Amino acid sequence: MSPEIIGGIYIVTAAMFIYGLKRLGSPATAVGGNLISSVAMLIAVIVTMLSQQIVDYRWIAVAAVLGSIVGAVAARRVAMTGMPEMVALFNGSGGIASLLVGWAALYTANGEFGISSPFTLATIVLSILIGGITFTGSLVAWAKLAEKLGSGSGAFAGQRYVTLLLLAITIVCSVMIVASPAWTSPLIYVVIGLSLALGVFAVIPIGGADMPVVISLLNSYSGLAACAAGFAINNTILIVAGALVGAAGIILTNIMCRAMNRSLTNVLFSGFATSGPATKVEGEVKPITPDDAYLILEAASSVVMVPGYGMAVAQAQHVVRELGELLEANGAEVAYAIHPVAGRMPGHMNVLLAEANVPYDQLVEMDDINRRIETVDVAIVIGANDVVNPAAREDTNSPIYGMPIINVDHARTVFVLKRSMASGFSGVENPLFFGQNTRMLFGDAKASLAAVIAEFKS
Repeated sequence: MSPEIIGGIYIVTAAMFIYGLKRLGSPATAVGGNLISSVAMLIAVIVTMLSQQIVDYRWIAVAAVLGSIVGAVAARRVAMTGMPEMVALFNGSGGIASLLVGWAALYTANGEFGISSPFTLATIVLSILIGGITFTGSLVAWAKLAEKLGSGSGAFAGQRYVTLLLLAITIVCSVMIVASPAWTSPLIYVVIGLSLALGVFAVIPIGGADMPVVISLLNSYSGLAACAAGFAINNTILIVAGALVGAAGIILTNIMCRAMNRSLTNVLFSGFATSGPATKVEGEVKPITPDDAYLILEAASSVVMVPGYGMAVAQAQHVVRELGELLEANGAEVAYAIHPVAGRMPGHMNVLLAEANVPYDQLVEMDDINRRIETVDVAIVIGANDVVNPAAREDTNSPIYGMPIINVDHARTVFVLKRSMASGFSGVENPLFFGQNTRMLFGDAKASLAAVIAEFKS
């Protein structure tokens, strides 16, 4: 296959990537956009491996079939509650692949060191460094999301200084590799080891409430590592695809940081630091039964659903949609308010509601619903805690103070669906539960909503 044909195919696949990303911007076209980008990547991989004769094409076919089987099984078996963990592992896979590609690019087919260009060496070091950080950082994120590790900060005294020291040593070794290629062989092992350690030290101090931002950032890292690997092996499509993923991840990370009213530096290095003891939450909890909830909803003219991770755990998205349809049939205006960091990965709630065929035009962003929340008759909080916690607005000593929230406490009535009075993923107490206009509907969210639906149908 001539270089001209390969270049032409790369241009077509790059255009498909960009078009696929554009379609991902709308829930209505996202599935098609994802499919277009996936096909583009498959074409790029096959063309690259066949044209450069890296391995026998029969091995490529075997790998493609095995990969497709693994992907299909994972897509069908992994529950929606497990998607954040799956995305974390995907990010880690991208990171370790970039590390290995960069490492292999140092040597010729005979296993001898064969790099002379400082630019190529620099890109190799970058692909190894960013890839290593992404790999172990993603594994730590997966362990926290899967509750194999505690969701709180795992920082120890002086951790920042240890991390900075490791980073400084890594940078010095990287510069020495580029400046003196003769030292590359031993120093590259040091860079690999330190990059893996840095990934752990970078993510282990970050608390659970910041996990959506971390997932987005690691996704960006995996793209940047792939982009550097593309420069290292002089592969155009890998550079383009990596740059697109890296840029998209950075933009999303920035959006999510703004949604939390925090800087990326604060997320990475400070966690949810407190300035003093948080105000003790006191008051009377007012439980409610599904029968009573039905009577209030039956009289409501406007209802806002606020989903959270608890809805994913209960797999309640389908009954949420069914209740919404019944309320609309009863004459109520129904909307679904989505906080930018609800759930445990970017877009988690949007995906769940799309799976249940909730109309896209009923999804409302935080700022839009807050403008009219005082006119809402009933706000139903389904397994969400931190994104509706008034302490973020009122308690200057709260660890989450300053984070924009959905102001459900300003609605005329609030239903909070929870199994217990336990705090959210961030571990912060929620005064909303004790509000004058709050009613607690305890139990499994799916069962509670099904009981309310049964009242509507009776």
